[in-house]
Amino acid sequence: MTTHTTRPFRIGLQIQPQHADYDRIRRAAAEAEDMGVDILFNWDHFYPLSGDPAGKHFECWTMLGAWAEATSRVEIGALVTCNSYRNPELLADMARTVDHISDGRLILGIGAGWFQKDYDEYGYEFGTAGSRLADLADALPRIEKRFAALNPAPTRKIPMLIGGGGEKKTLRLVARHGDIWHGFGDVEVAARKVEVLDGHCADVGRDPAEIERSVGVSGSPADSADQLAELGITLFTVSTGGPDYDLSTLREWLAWRDSRNG
Repeated sequence: MTTHTTRPFRIGLQIQPQHADYDRIRRAAAEAEDMGVDILFNWDHFYPLSGDPAGKHFECWTMLGAWAEATSRVEIGALVTCNSYRNPELLADMARTVDHISDGRLILGIGAGWFQKDYDEYGYEFGTAGSRLADLADALPRIEKRFAALNPAPTRKIPMLIGGGGEKKTLRLVARHGDIWHGFGDVEVAARKVEVLDGHCADVGRDPAEIERSVGVSGSPADSADQLAELGITLFTVSTGGPDYDLSTLREWLAWRDSRNG
């Protein structure tokens, strides 16, 4: 099933905050913004996910506050915030604050969480995949309610990006609460997830075209970009890690975006 949309194609860059000093991270963010990237993401972990597990690493939301001041055009966000690490009302207040600092450029990316080392080392209860998803389901309306109560209010309806591909629960949460869905996988996997998401939208009475479709990509856009676009996916995010932050793949995807957007 193809979700027809008139959205422009967008390119994101996830700057993984691992194995690098912050000065290098800030320079990578500035270079990517100068290149014309649409969104800068980091991630919400406390330790590296690759390489030396005890390597250099920085916290997500304090970094987003810094990016809000250090950038001027790009949207910014976490890909994705772990729901387990912060009270939902607090997270809503943090997001509203970064939204104001950035003059309305924050995307609130959120997911159920999965990296057990983060939980164990920082004293959070890991639970089960089911319990973490239940906590996310409880948190999303609480975040929305807190947004409505904050003074000053957010500068805009802060877009809610929900990450994950679980077909029974996560994608149904996207249908109810998400402005953007983010997933991973090849064209065949993405096609299946888009079909399931559209089905959940029909079940809850939501126009599926309201939800932007996003995937993480690697390699050349020649390998998959056009096929993914045919599925209605319009946001493509490249990832890069420290210490070097190679942006050559990002450059290829930006060129593909520009050729498709005209």
